[in-house]
Amino acid sequence: MNPRFPVSPPLRVLSAVDRLAINTIRFLAVDGVEHAKSGHPGAPMGLADPAYLLWTRYLRYQPQDPGWMNRDRFVLSAGHASMLLYALLHLAGYEEMTLEQLEQFRRLGSLTPGHPESRHTRGVETTTGPLGQGFGNGVGIALAGRMLAARFNTADFSPITYRVFGIVSDGDLMEGVASEAASLAGHLGVGNLVYLYDANSITLDGPAALSLSEDVGKRFEAYGWFVQRANPYDAGELSDALERALSQDERPSLIVIPTHIGYGAPTKQDTHKAHGEPLGPEEVAGAKRHFGWPSSPTFLVPDEVRQLFAERARALRPEYDAWQEGLARWRSKHPEKTAQWQAMIERRVPRDIIERLVAKAPAGPGATRAHGGKVLQEAAALVPSLAGGAADLDSSTRTAIQDSPEVSKGRYEGRNLRFGVREHGMASILNGMAVAGAFIPYGSSFLVFTDYARPALRLSALMHAQVIWVFTHDSVFLGEDGPTHEPVEHLAALRAIPNFLVVRPADGVETAAAWGLALERSDGPTLLALTRQSLPALERATPFAPEWIRRGGYVLRESQAKEAVSLIATGSEVWLAMEAAKQLEAGGLAARVVSMPAPQRFLEQDAGWRDQVLPPGGRRVSIEAGVTDYWYRFVGHDGLAIGIDRFGESAPLKDLQEHFGFTPDQVAERVLAWARG
Repeated sequence: MNPRFPVSPPLRVLSAVDRLAINTIRFLAVDGVEHAKSGHPGAPMGLADPAYLLWTRYLRYQPQDPGWMNRDRFVLSAGHASMLLYALLHLAGYEEMTLEQLEQFRRLGSLTPGHPESRHTRGVETTTGPLGQGFGNGVGIALAGRMLAARFNTADFSPITYRVFGIVSDGDLMEGVASEAASLAGHLGVGNLVYLYDANSITLDGPAALSLSEDVGKRFEAYGWFVQRANPYDAGELSDALERALSQDERPSLIVIPTHIGYGAPTKQDTHKAHGEPLGPEEVAGAKRHFGWPSSPTFLVPDEVRQLFAERARALRPEYDAWQEGLARWRSKHPEKTAQWQAMIERRVPRDIIERLVAKAPAGPGATRAHGGKVLQEAAALVPSLAGGAADLDSSTRTAIQDSPEVSKGRYEGRNLRFGVREHGMASILNGMAVAGAFIPYGSSFLVFTDYARPALRLSALMHAQVIWVFTHDSVFLGEDGPTHEPVEHLAALRAIPNFLVVRPADGVETAAAWGLALERSDGPTLLALTRQSLPALERATPFAPEWIRRGGYVLRESQAKEAVSLIATGSEVWLAMEAAKQLEAGGLAARVVSMPAPQRFLEQDAGWRDQVLPPGGRRVSIEAGVTDYWYRFVGHDGLAIGIDRFGESAPLKDLQEHFGFTPDQVAERVLAWARG
């Protein structure tokens, strides 16, 4: 095993230089907020002491290699305290985080946005802002570390030993997503996770006591966490708590630290006035006097503080170098593990993944959820990074990898995750796994329950995180469960999220292609919307071309008639369009059918392809079992959009198809009436 280097002994008593560094962090944050005339100064002021302790005694990082796989991760779930993180990154030596960037806090184009963004700023591990999301992300990052360690750590060397440290707030722990993620973290024994709970007892509207009276520590003990309480301003006490937390191998840790929000501000300390607005000149001056800090210049970094953090970087370097040397030796001794390591670290996906999956696509009729389950087995064999699970719905979503065990407490070598009935927690954890590196995670539930996961779905798009979302029961045609479980507006709403790709395949071939597209697409999340009900295999005049899924839509049934109507359909309505087209031609109206599994992709294509698939000036009809507004951009104001602009009903499938007008006869009659009207 590679040793853990004693980078620094625990800090028991603060020296003058330590206090100088803490105040540097504190007032870089204050000056940044004041200069921006916007932001949250109070939390950084109260957290400067414990954050300094973490970064100078416990956190292992490497500014020259921010993506080092075995670095410790720091998650600021309380993203409103972003200036705390930016100050730390600047002092720690992340070159891009200059003083000029601190001065540009919350300015257009800066690396210092109001809430941290991982794709935007080096050293920021995950995008936090909506409270509770960072908490769940940290669980996912830590879980990924345990899963990687189970795969690659050997008796002679351990490539993965990283820990996750984080700061969470009262608001984070009020949000339900944190409770979901915390419960699962305790259940799985994710012991490489340590959170400092900034219990400053203040929310934006006033004292937390207005809305919070529970004992948070006892709640987390019930989740299976190791809970302690420590004075954030007593270095020895907090160091002891951190040492005890790090000795826990089978329990995540929560250290409750009652901080002073706006620490040092004469009248705003411990009030909500220090939370979400600049302190103002008088309060800033008073706080600086309290700590003996010069009133000018602003953004002051004393030379002694720069030297202290430079020494910290030098102290960290031997462990980084030893890890690199150990990894090189490990590679030579373990060629099979090395091959898997490289494939996972690169999140390697075969360049012809769509072609390979289509070649083995399920044939014949079937629900696309069932087709998807079969395709997943092929995909998992080709992509070792693929891992995930369901929110207690695997029997419905068919998303278990069949030749792999389940991840459980103390056993992390598997690829199947059981999230329980926790859609929001699942989604935030998967985002964490994605930003941790090595894994391409996936999660599944019913499409209507994207309502429970939507904040995390949106953040996966914002972070450009490659997460694959498999949501089944994708329309009112799931049947008897009724309108509470039947999505209507969801496809349109999800397609409205920037960088969030929704793919709704129509049969086994398109389902295989959709999985391939999701694996091929590395710069953002992809959602596969799959059916509960069985669908027929589509008749194709020519073999399916993988390029069609990449382009979002293609001509499934052509017509030589110049005035043919184009029927545009997705998913479970494509077969319906094919049958309706036959009836239309029998009734004297020529029709062509366009399958549009990924309309967002189609809209991004060049005009030549769009015009080839949907000839300009031609009459168009869209058919999708959902709200119709989205489709007028395809059919035009004069076109016909057939859909469902109301909630569903509880009834068997055939009754629902008849009730909502989604039989071939009904569709053909409606199109004929429109075309002749």
